[in-house]
This record gives sequence, C-alpha cells and structure tokens, in this order.
Amino acid sequence: MKLSDYKIPSGKNINLKDYKCSEGKKEDNDYIRENIIPPLVEKLKELHLKLHAEEKNGIMVVLQAIDAAGKDEAISYIFSNLNAQGLKVTTYGKPSETEEKHDYLWRLHDGEPERGQIAILNRSHYEDVIATRIHDLLEDGDAEIEKRYRQINNYEQYLSENGFSVVKFFFNMSKDEQKERFLERMKDPDKQWEFSFSDVEERKKWDDYQQVFEDMLNNTSTQHSPWYILPADDEWHTRRIITEAMIHVLKGIDPKFPEISGEDKKKLDEYIKGLENE
Repeated sequence: MKLSDYKIPSGKNINLKDYKCSEGKKEDNDYIRENIIPPLVEKLKELHLKLHAEEKNGIMVVLQAIDAAGKDEAISYIFSNLNAQGLKVTTYGKPSETEEKHDYLWRLHDGEPERGQIAILNRSHYEDVIATRIHDLLEDGDAEIEKRYRQINNYEQYLSENGFSVVKFFFNMSKDEQKERFLERMKDPDKQWEFSFSDVEERKKWDDYQQVFEDMLNNTSTQHSPWYILPADDEWHTRRIITEAMIHVLKGIDPKFPEISGEDKKKLDEYIKGLENE
C-alpha cells in the first residue's frame, strides 16, 4: 500500500470523484483487523511513547467527514490503544454562545496538543468552512471562505513551525454506504442513541456537501499540513491507512527516549547501587 495514493499533493487541484469510496476491501475486514492492524498499532504505540517521553513535539490529528463515516470508530479502535497520558480527544459541535462571541478559531485552542501529546479533533475548525457554507451563515459568502482558507493554512503552518505537526483525514464515504449505516443505527435499539434526525435532513444536501468538501480539500491541503482521503466504505482498510499515516508522521519527527547524563547519571548509579546492596 502506498500512502501517496491517498495524500493530496500540495498545490494540486483534485476531483473528489476520482477518489474511491471503496477499494473492495470490506470483504478483507477480518484479515486486516486480526493480522495487519495489531503490529501497526504496536509500532504506533512505541513511537507515541517516545513522543510522550521526549516532550519536544506534538501532533494534531483532524478527522473530518459527513455523518456515519467512521470517525468515532477510528478513535475507538486505533487511538484508544495509545498511552492515555499522551492523548487527548476533543469533539467540536455547534458553537456555544460563549464561543460565538470570539473569533472562530478561539475554541480550537483547548483542543491543541501539548508537547508530547497527540490531540485528536473529532470535527474541527473545518466546520467553519463547511457548515457555514452549507447553511449560508456568512454575510460575505465566498469572499469570507477564501479568507478563512488563508487563515487556517497560516494557523496550521504556525503550529508546524513551532513543533506541532498537523495531519488531516477526510473520510470519503458513498451515499449508499451512509444509507446502510443509518438504517443499521435506526433499526438496532442498541445503536439508536447514535442516530439524530438531523442526520437525515443533512443527507438531503449530499451534493452540496461533496462540492464544499472538494473545495476545502483543494484549498487547505498543504505541504506542512496535508489531507489524506480515505476510502471510508472499507472500515478496516481506512483504519489501516490512518495508522500507517500516523506512523509516517512520527517517524518524520523521530522521537527518542531522554537520556540521563552528567550529575543525574552519577546520582542514578548511586541509587541503583544502594538498592542492589539493601
């Protein structure tokens, strides 16, 4: 598998329809889950532990998708395996009254990672160039969206230049697959809590969403903060891509366990000797 097949090249305009929602991997779900994912997660855990111990860099992970595309499941099955002390998850919904009194990026700061952390944004600042456009919430329309694209790119570059990598995943799900997932939720009493009537109402705007997603991806996939387009109909194949992309980012950071030296090393040796002689 080549990660470059899913990564949007910086400066290149793409057509979202050229990216598959499925690569026929659904039938391989069991094999991928049982044989491919576990060693990848172990590698991710190893690198994440070094990142957490070193406390020099952080990673902000953006998960963006239409309803039922699999963001929550990706968090549950992959990131929940990581060291909880070096992980934070923030879910962004409709802005609160307090948040609306600030600039649109203000509420994002609490979700940013500390050095040594991976911070996952379940939805994100990109809602401010998606939902605002779908529901026509901005007075200046297209001009305001163009300005926000620039501001978001600058913000993510600022994070990157200060030691915080930004990696973004777009879950590209088909309309038929969303229908099946909605029906599964609606018919299963144990899953009905996941369903919202507004989900079906938003589905009526499917074509509008696809156009907005494509424009967003083309304007905000940068060299420092790339987007990956995931074939979200294939659940476990999607989780594999996310895991491999995260490993790639961490290898680029190359975190290492801190080494004790100087006076601290001497003191450590003394304590070791003291305990051994008890």
